[in-house]
Amino acid sequence: MFQVPKVALLWASSSHFGRELLRGSVRYSRLHGPWSLYICGGDFEQGLPDVEFNGVIAGGDSLDEVNYIKSKGIPAVIGEAATGEVAATNPLDGLSKIVTHSPAIARVAADHFISQGLRTFAFCGFENCPWSLKREEAFAEQIAAHGYPCSKHRIKVRNWQREGDWVRAWGKEQSHLAAWLKSLPRLTGLMACNDMCGRHVLEACREAGVRVPEQVAVVGVDNDDLTCELCHLPLSSVALDVGRAGYEAARLLDGLMSGEITKGEHIVSVNPLWVVVRRSSHLIVKDDPLVADALHFIEDHTGRGIRVPDVVGEMGVSRRTLERKFSHALGRSVLSEIKRARLDRAKQLLQETRLPVYRVANEAGFASARMLNRTFRRMEGSPPATFRQHLKEDAAAEEKNTAHPSGK
Repeated sequence: MFQVPKVALLWASSSHFGRELLRGSVRYSRLHGPWSLYICGGDFEQGLPDVEFNGVIAGGDSLDEVNYIKSKGIPAVIGEAATGEVAATNPLDGLSKIVTHSPAIARVAADHFISQGLRTFAFCGFENCPWSLKREEAFAEQIAAHGYPCSKHRIKVRNWQREGDWVRAWGKEQSHLAAWLKSLPRLTGLMACNDMCGRHVLEACREAGVRVPEQVAVVGVDNDDLTCELCHLPLSSVALDVGRAGYEAARLLDGLMSGEITKGEHIVSVNPLWVVVRRSSHLIVKDDPLVADALHFIEDHTGRGIRVPDVVGEMGVSRRTLERKFSHALGRSVLSEIKRARLDRAKQLLQETRLPVYRVANEAGFASARMLNRTFRRMEGSPPATFRQHLKEDAAAEEKNTAHPSGK
């Protein structure tokens, strides 16, 4: 007789990351189950029912949680260590893990800043937080590869993941953070380790009188819509493909439970998608009004298929003068900026609409769908259809699955 597997999803739903990961895992269970799901939406300390589970997907926040799972000896996929305590004891060695792709995330953030002509950079993260330290190291390496230094600051908050501890400790940390922010050179691109950290950076900027983005442009990670929009200045953020990672984690767990995949250290990577640009990093070069006007013109008219002569004519200067100013201010040509704006526009349309590729090409200012495909393959390593594939799968899964998971 067929038995429905009992699976525990022990990931806090209080965070955007946790909710998206849970959604992805539940989608897999609905399409390839059925599974009997136990959802622990809060902390592990809430406790588990006295049930023998066939598999577990859990965060790596608590040493007690990890040791409990290991003691049961059941198939499990665990999130990367969230505290130094967990990382120091290496309890995740030999277990399958969900890991954010720190180098790729850092590269997306660095490319966003560099594309805007920034040449000074900074990183703000959490002390005693392994994944934050990995992102700090990766961002500094990305910046160093371009020949620039990177200033760093770590917020010293114990048990940073607990909002109550944030409230109690923030008064001490804000003055240190504000002093560091005031010391940064003008036009600094600052990557925060996640959106919560980015929100506190923006608050400290306001208290210190540091203008955003004119003095410091800020980008977080996770693209938690609520956190980003609740900031006094909407926060730009690197969006992560967390839903896909949740789906793949469930697929991996399914294989571990069935025996089709041997136990061991399998990795599910959480990859970045793009920077969702909001006001905190929407920087237009202001040191050169001509370049700023040209960038505004390109941004406003990208979908009309403009070319370099159109920009030159609108600015009323010679092409040589405009190219020289672009090279000095941004380190790239007018044509490169037009191509970058077209690609960004195409990504936005692929993300936010269901327009066919040929319409996306037209709306983004490409001469043809073939040209859009060629540009995507060269710049992104895959065609536009692959880029939006995860969105199509998400939409299809939502249409098929309207029931909510059982808590039993």
